[in-house]
Amino acid sequence: MTINEPASPGGPRAAHTYVRHDVTFLSEGVECAAWLYRPDGAKNPPIVVLAHGFAAFRELRLDAYAARFAQAGYAALVFDYRSWGASDGQPRRVLDIAAQHADWRAAVAYARGLDGVDTTRVVGWGSSFGGGHVLNLAARDHALAAAIVQVPHVTGPASAFAQSPALVARLAGAAARDQVGAWLGRPPRRVKSIGRPGEVAMMTSPGAYDLVLKMAGDKRDELLADNDVAARIALRVPFYSPGRHAAKITAPTLVQLAIRDDVTPYAKARKIVARIPKGEVKTYDCTHFEPYLDPHFERIVADQIDFLNRHVGATR
Repeated sequence: MTINEPASPGGPRAAHTYVRHDVTFLSEGVECAAWLYRPDGAKNPPIVVLAHGFAAFRELRLDAYAARFAQAGYAALVFDYRSWGASDGQPRRVLDIAAQHADWRAAVAYARGLDGVDTTRVVGWGSSFGGGHVLNLAARDHALAAAIVQVPHVTGPASAFAQSPALVARLAGAAARDQVGAWLGRPPRRVKSIGRPGEVAMMTSPGAYDLVLKMAGDKRDELLADNDVAARIALRVPFYSPGRHAAKITAPTLVQLAIRDDVTPYAKARKIVARIPKGEVKTYDCTHFEPYLDPHFERIVADQIDFLNRHVGATR
């Protein structure tokens, strides 16, 4: 395990133009939408597979990361989970952890079947809840060349009970009603995915709502229309702890943690990811949603490209 603290800015200058294609792949019979980035002039480049965090879709700044990877000579595949964003799947916005794991396996399988990329150098990239999914994937798929997890969800209890006891109780009540309704065949009962402090929402960190609006940019109206999730997920988050499999990860893994993170609490996360045998941990003085935005984005993506260059090498 290598720990570098604090992280340093900088990184290689962009050298490639790129083309982005709209593609789809099947996951358990459901069509998932994706963007495929191909860097011009790169022969059989590695490919980075990216997906977002809790109740998020790819337009929330994943294109910014993929573009930077493509400019550095890496192919990239950015996908939406089933029932989210542009992907198919009904009912909409029901977060099923096992189904998202299957979507990850399908996305990686699709990447490994592409022409014009080095299918032996596939990298998993996940942020927040998606970072937890990548930890889970990397502990099982030892053919991954590397993994990058940004502010990852590592332990269910720490994340689930980071909110106030009153909010936890209200979410649990909504989740129980939604789950019973699901058993009876009723439509999902929903709660906000992200809200302001005092609202009933899965995430209510001070300032988080406004940061996510900035991430959405011109997709703001789409975000606001889709800013909810079936409440039953609140019953499942406490039992989802992908960090417990950290010691089984064999690929080089970059872990990027936010010191002021109160969605995936920093101290607990740092202790758990230290178990990754080939882990590199970098820390940043920011909150959970700030890595996606300037001024932190430039440093964080530069560190990711440096990690990729050292471990999978765009020109290798």
